[in-house]
Amino acid sequence: MTSEDFRSTDDLHSTDDFRGAAHAAADLVADYLAELPARPVWQPMDDSARQALLDAPLPAEGRPLTELLTAIGQDVLPHPMGNGNPRFFGWVNSAPAPAGVLATLAAAAMNPSSAGGDHADVHLERAVVRWIAELVGFPHPAGGGLLTSGTSMATIVCLAAARNRAARRAGHDVRADGLAGLPPLVGYVTGETHSCVRKAAELLGLGSRHLRTVATGPDGLLDPDGLRAAVERDRADGLLPFLVVASAGTVGTGAVDAFDPLADLCQEQGLWLHVDGAYGAFGRLDPAIAHRYAGLERADSLALDPHKWLGVPVDCGCALVRDTDELRGTFSLVPSYLRDEAAGALGWFSEYGTEQTRPFRALKVWATIAHRGRTGLARDIARCTALARRLGELIEADEELELLAEVQTSIVAFRHRAPGLDEAGRDALNRELPVAVQRRGRVFVTGARLGPHEMLRACLLNAATTEEDLRLLLAEVRTAARTLLP
Repeated sequence: MTSEDFRSTDDLHSTDDFRGAAHAAADLVADYLAELPARPVWQPMDDSARQALLDAPLPAEGRPLTELLTAIGQDVLPHPMGNGNPRFFGWVNSAPAPAGVLATLAAAAMNPSSAGGDHADVHLERAVVRWIAELVGFPHPAGGGLLTSGTSMATIVCLAAARNRAARRAGHDVRADGLAGLPPLVGYVTGETHSCVRKAAELLGLGSRHLRTVATGPDGLLDPDGLRAAVERDRADGLLPFLVVASAGTVGTGAVDAFDPLADLCQEQGLWLHVDGAYGAFGRLDPAIAHRYAGLERADSLALDPHKWLGVPVDCGCALVRDTDELRGTFSLVPSYLRDEAAGALGWFSEYGTEQTRPFRALKVWATIAHRGRTGLARDIARCTALARRLGELIEADEELELLAEVQTSIVAFRHRAPGLDEAGRDALNRELPVAVQRRGRVFVTGARLGPHEMLRACLLNAATTEEDLRLLLAEVRTAARTLLP
């Protein structure tokens, strides 16, 4: 071997000139963000470009950082999902907050594990979890929450704590003995409850068969009377009701449950009330719709996503719980090699969830909230809800379109009337419409099913969206429908 084989890492880094490459990366990202509004929102990738990424060979030799930036600019950035564009109305995917983009670089440079210890990321996470709780008006005892990859993981964390409490109250140690010997634990949801709840129930051994869908009206919200009847029926059958999952903004229409009567029922029946606030909980910041969230603070747990309405770059969810001891008692496991005598009363974050090595998510949350402040965030969210209500008005005034649900937050559910078609034909048209609109590239909208109807759903998360963009969305829907109609 030669001396060249023993080059230090410092030599390799200096050869690639990290500082110069970092400046070039900043220019590349800034140009990308500035040019987004003028580009097509989304277009299918060219077959050759797609295949080039799929078939990329494992490199034998390394490449300079500047070459990598060129490749990113040529092969990756031109093919976005589209969610940075103000005319993206699909799913629940936000544009990235600029402060969060910048903070992501600094967090990656530090690259800690935020499991625990006495370093900045741990203390910053405790602060931003408290900030999130304050923003949505949820109680926050010290240690009563943590950041996760998203609401899907936060839901697993919260439902695990609910399962642990229910088993303990039944005289059973589920951590030691599993579910064997317990009556089936039953949870209650609606047809509009997010799929992550079912996944969590299956993963936690509860079984989707014991996740009851309570009969609801067209809004997909929980009916307290129907819920009470279901709980009493299951108890009479020897089952163990333990969980109710409410929504602070359903995925289909953005509808919000009435939390106070649900909290009353759960308190009376000894049930854990969990709220899925992934997208909609931050709507509480808008004075125009804040009344819809009355009683949210009475829930036992709340899962929500800063990477949705706040615009924190993916990934970043948050689990909040009222009972810190319940959460820690569900997950805490400290082997000898992770003992930390200086950890204090709260211990490590890894005692409150499933992750041991945890990324530094807190810095991008801190930067995003600190950059806009509560006032700025509230103003952005209020603009989105006002635009959604305006879109609802435009749809109701359009003879070709039909509004399918009240606009409660910032999701608008609608469909094309498709005159001359029967209901099956109308459903077929509305099922095909979203992709037809997407491929045109001027706006992006997605579809779903609401009750018996196929629909389009427009989700407004970007405060840069204008009324002109809304009018363009509806014009594109009408134009695409004409290409599909016989």
